[in-house]
Amino acid sequence: MDNDAVLAAFDRQMRRDAPSFGAAGQVERGADVVRQIGGGSGGACGGGWCGVIWSDLREETADAAIAAQITHFKALDREFEWKLYAHDRPGDLADRLRAAGFTPEPDETLMVARVEDLPTAVELPEGIRLHHVTDPADIDLLVTVHDQAFDENRTPLKEQLLTQLTEAPDTLTAVVALAGEVPVCAARMEMFPGTDFAGLWGGGTVAEWRGLGIYRALVAVRARVAAGRGFRYLQVDASDQSRPILQRLGFTPLTTTTPWVYAL
Repeated sequence: MDNDAVLAAFDRQMRRDAPSFGAAGQVERGADVVRQIGGGSGGACGGGWCGVIWSDLREETADAAIAAQITHFKALDREFEWKLYAHDRPGDLADRLRAAGFTPEPDETLMVARVEDLPTAVELPEGIRLHHVTDPADIDLLVTVHDQAFDENRTPLKEQLLTQLTEAPDTLTAVVALAGEVPVCAARMEMFPGTDFAGLWGGGTVAEWRGLGIYRALVAVRARVAAGRGFRYLQVDASDQSRPILQRLGFTPLTTTTPWVYAL
């Protein structure tokens, strides 16, 4: 895989020319900034993620562009995130975001793999079965896992996924691993026609069920679906916890990304 070429394709397809998320939100394009506006209303983007997904700024334009985004999202009463990649310009953009009142969250690693290179055999520990998310009750199972795995309230995610499942089901694949009737691991994949990349999101396992290969099995399930839909690559913003697993499966780190959050 030509890492530089794949990163350039990712920047172009999934950031600068990002597809509109339809039910889950809309993409708004400016001359030097592209932002996503999540669905719903109220703080924290209602039921969807809000933020800047691409920018091409110069030293003389960066501060004004940052101020314009703050003004825009404040008018919407929305908290938002500036998704900063290590190669974004100008080189001191992180310092400028901090000075403007943004707070960084932990770095993530953008990792990509060719779908054809990934294992698609699903191997589960005894007593675990997979359940595909197809209705609102299934969303509750997924959110229950995320609340426990990430130790935070994922209610806004629930609203987003309910809308996406109802209005744009072809863009979403989600799977829950069950031990009996208890959800212990969950993950989803977002897919948008016209792009080469399917995105892996939200892979999380309840603490006492980690280290058994369930997370790897959910990657394999999604790789199989992506292959069937004709996507060339899987991409994921990997935490420090998931990065070693993904590297062993064949994912390559391309760059890092930092979520800079502006709270109201």
